[in-house]
Amino acid sequence: MTRILMVCLGNICRSPLAEGILKSKLDPSKFEVDSAGTSGFHEDELPDQRSIEVANKNGLDITDQRSRKFLKEDLKFFDYIFVMDTSNYEDVIALVETDEEKNKVSLILDKIFPGESQSVPDPYHNSIDGFNQVYDMLEESCTVIAKELEKS
Repeated sequence: MTRILMVCLGNICRSPLAEGILKSKLDPSKFEVDSAGTSGFHEDELPDQRSIEVANKNGLDITDQRSRKFLKEDLKFFDYIFVMDTSNYEDVIALVETDEEKNKVSLILDKIFPGESQSVPDPYHNSIDGFNQVYDMLEESCTVIAKELEKS
């Protein structure tokens, strides 16, 4: 079983969308996809209503997800950790103890913008348009990730 973790700040906007999108593209008998937030501000909450709405519009139901804080143990448990922005990357890397753990962590948009260190913008203080833009970015990156994982 290959385990993939999506990480953003609060685990209510970007990472739940990324989790839902990637789950929809992978065989659940071979892959486990989860998400977490570096802050823990929204522990055990549903994804943001706008994330739920954008997911539904695109045929995904993410209402089974609950926010949780990223834990140091996640670095050992998960095979791949995709973070949404450079701040999340720094927060996760600060917990790394080995090169193996460090090599598991990458910016999700590196899949479509290699080497550019681009961030998925946090849509929390934005309108639904921001959530739609985030969905499109994550859809594109998750398509690349799914193709790569299926080959491995």
